[in-house]
Amino acid sequence: MTIRVFLVEDSPIALSTLKQLLQSASDIQVVGVATNGKEALIAIPSCQPDVVCTDLYMKEIDGLELTRQLMARYPRPILVITVATAEEETVFELLQAGAIDVFPKPSSGLLADYDRAQLLNKIRVLAGVKVFTRSLRPTLSSPSVAAPPLPKGHSSLNLAIVGIGASTGGPQAIAKVLQSLPATFPLPIVCTQHISPGFLSRLICWLSQETKLQVTVATAGETPQPGTVYFAPDHLSLEIDCRGKFCLIPASANERYCPSVNVMFRSLAAYYGDAVIGVLLTGMGDDGAAGMQAIAKVGGITIAQDEATSVIFGMPKEAIALGSVQHVLPIDRIGAFLQALVNP
Repeated sequence: MTIRVFLVEDSPIALSTLKQLLQSASDIQVVGVATNGKEALIAIPSCQPDVVCTDLYMKEIDGLELTRQLMARYPRPILVITVATAEEETVFELLQAGAIDVFPKPSSGLLADYDRAQLLNKIRVLAGVKVFTRSLRPTLSSPSVAAPPLPKGHSSLNLAIVGIGASTGGPQAIAKVLQSLPATFPLPIVCTQHISPGFLSRLICWLSQETKLQVTVATAGETPQPGTVYFAPDHLSLEIDCRGKFCLIPASANERYCPSVNVMFRSLAAYYGDAVIGVLLTGMGDDGAAGMQAIAKVGGITIAQDEATSVIFGMPKEAIALGSVQHVLPIDRIGAFLQALVNP
């Protein structure tokens, strides 16, 4: 099946380069182009694309407003293609508005500087994503949600750390979880998020505005502190060593992903045992499934995002298939459940 793509880009050079790159794939067809959001909103209904790729900064209607309008009127999977130096707030506001993922546009604009394989893979993944109409009106904060009963045999006194793994759709999902937690949340939270290199610092800046918790990149040799959210850095997996300190390790031949959710989860299970809470959110592939199994085997608490609220029900599904997930919850209940676990 051919994937129909619509490109929105105000740079003629970048537009030509992207079109050439995408059409080099036999399963992708560029069905339309626009130089700004206004043109795109006129053309997209007749082109019926499977995926829309948009720049961030454009005249007339920019990428953020285009995303809001598209998700309200003609919902489609949206990939934001922009330079990694773009303003962090705006990049992740697009994800909050309904865009699915971000991809770095090289400042040179040259074809050779694009990661062709990664871009094509993202578009193929997004083509299979189900999207829903979103209202242009700002939504009121949702009421508090009752958490499920606490697992038997666990006490809030022996819980030590939360591990969260996510991929496609993860920034929005992680934000949703963290927004539900108070500044006094008593456990450290460690996160592995698959994201294009260059965007992690922007993600952290954005999340810092969305949560009362401190959000930062993990540093080797540091001890995780309560009320702080730590992310694995670009190109390195995050482990807890035998002293309970962060250890950052390069890609391993045994792991397909770096940073790796499996690596993080296994190390948490090895050091903390049944004091770990493992949370696996939306994402493509199976990273985190084996690590979740390791947490379950040592008696930790395991939580997976449900299919209905996942952008891509890949990673959670694989963990559930292994029988290692105790609680399958919609994204807006996970934060409440974590809070209930530590404050029963």
